[in-house]
Amino acid sequence: MKTVKAQIRTNDTGYTSIVPVVIPELDEVRTFAAKLHTKGVFWQGEAFGWPAEYNPESSTPPLDSKMAFTPADFCIGENGIWFFSLMWEYGKDEKPVEFLDDRNIVARFRKL
Repeated sequence: MKTVKAQIRTNDTGYTSIVPVVIPELDEVRTFAAKLHTKGVFWQGEAFGWPAEYNPESSTPPLDSKMAFTPADFCIGENGIWFFSLMWEYGKDEKPVEFLDDRNIVARFRKL
């Protein structure tokens, strides 16, 4: 885990605060998500100090989608601060696609 600084903007005033946040190592997050994925059961809670959620694959396709199934997914973090997700969009036995939103981590402190 690393302590980094994040920019947090207030929508009402436009004011930006710089605050310290603790970011987990992505390899630790991947390992945690992989354990949940192996169990294949819905989970929601807190991981590494952040809100997190795992949804297993479903044979039901997403609404208005050409996909044949709803992929399993895992996400952790808060939009607008730090957010990381994994989606098994090619199937539960394939490697997940990753998305990291760390644009509000102050660049000179970004060391993930």
